[in-house]
Amino acid sequence: MEFRDDITAFDSVKHDIVGEKGYYNCQISAKLFEILEENGIETHFVKLLEPNKMLVKKLEIIPLEVIARNIAAGSITRNYPIKEGTVFERPIVMLDYKDDAYHDPLLNDDIALAMGIATEKELEEIKHIAIRVNDVLKKYFASIGILLPDFKIEIGRDKDGKLLVADEVSPDSCRLWDAKTKKSLDKDNYRFDKGDVLAGYKEIYRRMFGDPQ
Repeated sequence: MEFRDDITAFDSVKHDIVGEKGYYNCQISAKLFEILEENGIETHFVKLLEPNKMLVKKLEIIPLEVIARNIAAGSITRNYPIKEGTVFERPIVMLDYKDDAYHDPLLNDDIALAMGIATEKELEEIKHIAIRVNDVLKKYFASIGILLPDFKIEIGRDKDGKLLVADEVSPDSCRLWDAKTKKSLDKDNYRFDKGDVLAGYKEIYRRMFGDPQ
């Protein structure tokens, strides 16, 4: 799996190249996969091959964006009467159908079952995995002074039908805020022209590994 320097937003309507982004996303994602594995959550990650490439297990990806939300931000504040910054008493898990042609619409279980995307048992397990991932990532990021408002993961089936966390866990797929200032350190800096997107990724890397390379 290769991490590229391309960066997109709004169903790829916005697209640019940000040098070194692939490197930082790959390194951050590899570390977070390792942390998930250490906490008993199976992922597709095997090992790093190059600074921007990792070896992963071959999976059948389920076409869902599995989103866990701890603090209101982004689309949930646009689509519902929920004020940005609202802290949820319990995490909200949402499932979107992963297809840019349909603009990744929100799904409920009945629609997912009707489309044959997953079984009822799988949908239950997917949500359980999302909560477990959330618990681990929230605790880890809190230890380095970062809030986790929300994140998106993907899930895939291995050859035996076991569900594993796939894709990436990076500033491209997580909202990450400085715990003190609430400043974005993630892709929102690119989406909404809020600041230097690469500087945010480097800051996350610095807190995880030490000074950026």
